[in-house]
Amino acid sequence: MSVDAIRGDLDAAGSPAAERSRGHAGAAAAETPAPSRGRSLEDRVAGVANGAVLLVTAVLVFVVVRLPWAGDLGVHAATIHRLRHSLLDPGNPMVDADTESPYYSPWMVFLTLVAKATGLNTFNALRLGAYIGLALLILGVWIFTRTISAHRAAPPLAVLSLFFLWGVDTIAWSGYLGFTSLALVIAYPSTVTLGLGLVFLTLLTRALRAGTATGWAAYLGLGVLWAVLMLSHQFSGVVITLGAVGVLVSARPWPVKATWLKLGGAVAAGLLVLVIWPYYSFFSLFGIGGLEEIHQNLYKELWPRYCLAAIGLVALVLRFVRDRRDPLVIWFALGLAMVLAGAATGKYSWGRAEPAVVMPAQIAAAIAAVEGGRRLLRAVFATALTAGLLTGAWAQRDGFGFVIREEALPKAVTEEGLMELPKTYEWTTRYAKYGDVFMSDPFAAQKLPAYGYYTIAIGYPDFFLPDETQRKIDVVQYFKGEISRDEKLAILHKYDADWVVQWPTQGGLRADDPALKKVATSPEGRVLFKVVG
Repeated sequence: MSVDAIRGDLDAAGSPAAERSRGHAGAAAAETPAPSRGRSLEDRVAGVANGAVLLVTAVLVFVVVRLPWAGDLGVHAATIHRLRHSLLDPGNPMVDADTESPYYSPWMVFLTLVAKATGLNTFNALRLGAYIGLALLILGVWIFTRTISAHRAAPPLAVLSLFFLWGVDTIAWSGYLGFTSLALVIAYPSTVTLGLGLVFLTLLTRALRAGTATGWAAYLGLGVLWAVLMLSHQFSGVVITLGAVGVLVSARPWPVKATWLKLGGAVAAGLLVLVIWPYYSFFSLFGIGGLEEIHQNLYKELWPRYCLAAIGLVALVLRFVRDRRDPLVIWFALGLAMVLAGAATGKYSWGRAEPAVVMPAQIAAAIAAVEGGRRLLRAVFATALTAGLLTGAWAQRDGFGFVIREEALPKAVTEEGLMELPKTYEWTTRYAKYGDVFMSDPFAAQKLPAYGYYTIAIGYPDFFLPDETQRKIDVVQYFKGEISRDEKLAILHKYDADWVVQWPTQGGLRADDPALKKVATSPEGRVLFKVVG
């Protein structure tokens, strides 16, 4: 889809260009460029920005080919394995237990169905999902920005800002769109959730601008789409929900009674989908605990991680001065309120709303560089944004190292060392088969299920697993506990363990124990034992 086609489509449905003719305050700040000289400058800026987006997209395409191993890739691969094996009753994705799991989302079910229909293996299914997620993310940023700005350079600048306008330090979490983070999590459901979520915000904006012309079917469809977002990645779903509130509060004209009834119907349809989703109980997630410790790190080193996005904070202040109901300002304020509430109450998992603070600031900075009021102010924002994007690209250089050999990169890029990705366990597939149970440490337990295996304990919190704590205790006891050989054997037999994978110095049964048979050693030195007695 071309930029001009997107622009024409949105103008017809009530884009900023059309809204300005009706006095829409949210887009009134954009200045109409001079007929000849201004249009030429707009074209040049848009051309450079579009070229940069194409370059970054090309790098991410090759990142997907490599599919870097990090974080939760193992559990997402395991989820597809279990669904392929039993679509209706997959059980726990990581351990051999019949429990529900929030990883069984509509998105993962969709990828599994595509994989079964086409014969794609699990990792290629994840690659396909990554490509779809990347396309939706760029499309979503593009068309949502077009609902706010008519300037043709604004969408590509917004894309670049979401990738690079973060800070001088990197933060890598699912749902965080910094270039290095995205390179690591691009195959996760959070990527497609945010991309599809921005499309959702665009459709909601258009529905509200069309007023009573938008029918019940459109609103009910929006409600179902919202539920899909919430089921696919809950934290990113919250980020988009806060953005939807911003879109609704900023609506002009204010929705009439008939529109409010349709919005109520949309919410009801969404809640119905959440209630009937068969793979896990969505509303039970509100009662779980234990997430705060792992999320406390989100509240540390905030300035180094987000300092470049402060350019957008200034832009948001100026937007607020012009319009108290600006959608980006409201989205930002709601996200900030949730993050601050998390800090005040110790609910550190609420810090996962940080993208709801950063994303509207990044989009606001991109728009301010081309529509920031008077020419001098635009020049200041454009200079600051350019410097911020270049600084951010340097800070996110690890992401480029995922696809470019280190020796091929300039020395200045590699002298401080690039991020080292964890090793995979593909070497075990020569010996083990689907459904085998592994005794391993938590680090290996995050990755082994990606090949169809089960582990005894899980490398992540799993609040649907009733014996989660005991499983962790048993693993620690096996490797490090002061227990007898018979007790260690009892732990292996308790979980019907087929294999043990460990470092030579890790403990457990002796390497020459008759209950174990050494089968292989990985290039990194991990040893694979078959449990034989």
